[in-house]
Amino acid sequence: MRRTCLALAAAALLAAPAAAAEPAPLSAETMWQLKRIGTPALSPDGRSAVVPVTAYDTATDGRDVDLWLVPTAGGEARQLTSDPAAESEPQWSPDGRWIAFVARRDGDKAAQLYVLPVAGGEARRVTEVPTGVRLPRWLPDSRRIAFLTRVWTDIDDWQEQGRRLAERDSSKMTAKVWDRPPLMFWDQWLDDREAHVYIAALDGGAPVAVTRPTGKAVAFRDPGPVPYDIAPDGTEIAFAVDVDPTGTRPNVDLFVAGIDGSNPRNLTADNPDGSDGSPLYSPDGRWLAFQQQRVYGFYGANAKLMLYDRRAGKTRGLTEDWDRSASGIVWAPDSKALYGAIDDAATRRIYRFAVDGGTPKPVTAGRDFAELGMAGKPAVLVALRQSFSEPPTLVRVDPRNGETTPLTSFNDDLLARTAMGTVESVNYKGAGGDDIQMWVIKPPGFDPKKTYPVFLLLHGGPHNAITDTWQWRWNAHVFAGWGYVVAWHNFHGSSGFGEAFTDSINPDRIDKPYQDTIKAADWLAAQPWADRTRMVAGGGSYGGFLATVLLGREHPFKALIAHAAVYNSYTQEGGDGGGSVDRFGEHWDDPAEFQRYSPHMAAGNFRTPTLVIHGQLDYRVPVNQGIELFHTLQRRGVPSRFIYYPNENHWVLKPQNSVFWYQQVQDWIRNYAPPAGGAAGPGTQPAR
Repeated sequence: MRRTCLALAAAALLAAPAAAAEPAPLSAETMWQLKRIGTPALSPDGRSAVVPVTAYDTATDGRDVDLWLVPTAGGEARQLTSDPAAESEPQWSPDGRWIAFVARRDGDKAAQLYVLPVAGGEARRVTEVPTGVRLPRWLPDSRRIAFLTRVWTDIDDWQEQGRRLAERDSSKMTAKVWDRPPLMFWDQWLDDREAHVYIAALDGGAPVAVTRPTGKAVAFRDPGPVPYDIAPDGTEIAFAVDVDPTGTRPNVDLFVAGIDGSNPRNLTADNPDGSDGSPLYSPDGRWLAFQQQRVYGFYGANAKLMLYDRRAGKTRGLTEDWDRSASGIVWAPDSKALYGAIDDAATRRIYRFAVDGGTPKPVTAGRDFAELGMAGKPAVLVALRQSFSEPPTLVRVDPRNGETTPLTSFNDDLLARTAMGTVESVNYKGAGGDDIQMWVIKPPGFDPKKTYPVFLLLHGGPHNAITDTWQWRWNAHVFAGWGYVVAWHNFHGSSGFGEAFTDSINPDRIDKPYQDTIKAADWLAAQPWADRTRMVAGGGSYGGFLATVLLGREHPFKALIAHAAVYNSYTQEGGDGGGSVDRFGEHWDDPAEFQRYSPHMAAGNFRTPTLVIHGQLDYRVPVNQGIELFHTLQRRGVPSRFIYYPNENHWVLKPQNSVFWYQQVQDWIRNYAPPAGGAAGPGTQPAR
């Protein structure tokens, strides 16, 4: 009888529908399965958007990037390309018949320009430029496309450009020679080529030089996301130029010239200390908008939104009295307003800027918005919406009230099977009694009656706030899924809280962020759900620097993580910005003052177990910084580990390397601040 009952029960179980699996916490492996949506390109009528969609294969470290067509009124997205090559930077022709994009297909040695007929058919190559193609922009006739490439200016023939590239690649003599900086930029060594704009015709022929006749190269060091634009009538180009002849004091100005390179003029010569970039002509051709910073050596200075009146030949500012930085700007189709994605108190909101002046008007409130696009009559506004809990999603935004309509659903199924905790914004008193904003991310299934270890993240920059945006490299939900309450504070120096707050840490980039971090830890330790005996902290870039500051000072953390950290301010002169004159004076002017800002001077106090991570291809913070820090820790007998990536730069960007990074971070913090039910591993030392 008992056997029969068991058989019946088993049969019932087999016959019953399978119960839906419980959502699992977000893991690094799951995160790499999510599709990544790139910058949208809107059709001239605003009815369709083209977006590049990236899918990664963690087994091979490969990636597939294809273009998708998305109707902005809603409906199914349609895949446009399926070539194994990665397609990027899509641009609609003004007549709506073509989509231009950049790819390396069919044996291309460098990225080339392709066009795809919207009505159907195969894409075809437009250029065979040995130096590669970037940033395409259509001319109004829809028969020509401008692009950017880096060339040797002593050679006019494209075949000769290719020959020189091949010779240098195959030469057994590998020395490089410079007479002035810069030597490198982020993850590449620079050569003696200059960036210039050319125009290619759809019906063939050699590309025609536009900016080379001006004798002015297009700036490649932080000139804005797009360093040039073509006037709507096709007669003029605006482009950013670094006018500094020494290489030691960058000064990007905005030039305009005829489309044939004639009559180049500097529109911003009266701004010798800041940078001018991101030019954008209004659809009616009357205005040239651009962004202007006015403080030398301070990349966090507010960027003013400027308007140059092409009829009157005069420039005026639209945001002179507005204490935010203009960025991500697009024109409304009627040329009466601009819209921007603005870093505003820990959230990137869409703002409207009227050409006739007035206070900028917020359009959206919650979540982050970026990569705006606007076109059509009536005007269609699209953007990539995201948050800590939502990877970038293409949405349509009502420009009147900020209401959004999702247009893509690439990740919906996977996210439905993923559990994420709650996210909240809190404020506490930091250095000088100032309000400091902090994000607190709790694990899935959080129980306020229990206590949790705390992982305090230290953001990079330092002049880059942590906003309510999805993070691929330091994902708070992945950390929270391990059983931690994760916090991320916008300490003094962070952007989006006013220029004075952002500049308040210069030149002393240590004291206020350090105080804010300690006070953040105090706030967290006072919460009933926090275990003050299980707190860890870590960050990358400036966040890694701040971790090394903590190493030498009193703090409550059981372990630290220093990724791409500046440890020795003297040897940081070897970074890609080391050739620029410092805003506040050089180390030889006041050595004692300079030493105050170098964490290595406090090495005698180092006692906290520290995980050090660095990439060989990081030229922003060269790898010797991580090696020096690790060697110092080892000589002092401090538990430490050094993770070295020979094929990564300032960030860990490859899937398998990233998954390993998350595993190592989890192992490290779990060893010193284990989640509930865990035990600290060997070698734990009390923090100072």
